[in-house]
Amino acid sequence: MILELENICKEYMQGKIPVPVLKNINFSMEEGEYVAIMGPSGSGKTTLMNIVGCLDQATSGRLILDGQDISKCSDNQMSDIRLQKIGFVFQSFNLLPKLSSVENVELPMVYAGAARKRRREKAVEALTKVGLEKRIHHKPNELSGGQRQRVAIARALVNDPSILMADEPTGNLDTKSTYEIMDIFQKLNDEGVTVV
Repeated sequence: MILELENICKEYMQGKIPVPVLKNINFSMEEGEYVAIMGPSGSGKTTLMNIVGCLDQATSGRLILDGQDISKCSDNQMSDIRLQKIGFVFQSFNLLPKLSSVENVELPMVYAGAARKRRREKAVEALTKVGLEKRIHHKPNELSGGQRQRVAIARALVNDPSILMADEPTGNLDTKSTYEIMDIFQKLNDEGVTVV
């Protein structure tokens, strides 16, 4: 199992009143699977993704990622796990506007301490994988929404994560771009990438 959730609960406090968002979620996933978390707006999908992605911690329950129980990790440990094991693709792209595509893709490797030459090679390789080899020096405002999401996918892949997490990755895209992005996720999964 690459991912196991055991009785995950999450509640937020509204003043002194606990408001439950997730109740006893149990879920497991094998390496190489492609899983969609579905439900109506407000049902806790993003909260669950944030817990699995080590952006937030559950109120109770256990989360085992790649064989490691990360339920009680410190913020610094969670940050390291995110950097090494999880790639994120967000609905709003989260690209830095003053950086080129290749520089945006290099960022996770900068944080990981990779050498400059290696960063550039891997970033270009990742951009080529998503069909943007001719746009590596373009800034986000010079790209379409679909192209920006491809940059975000390339950035999520450069550290070879155990899991690729995508939170409504096509929510800001037109129909054609949506199909193109979903095709990229399918191809990545066909190559063995675990996708949530």
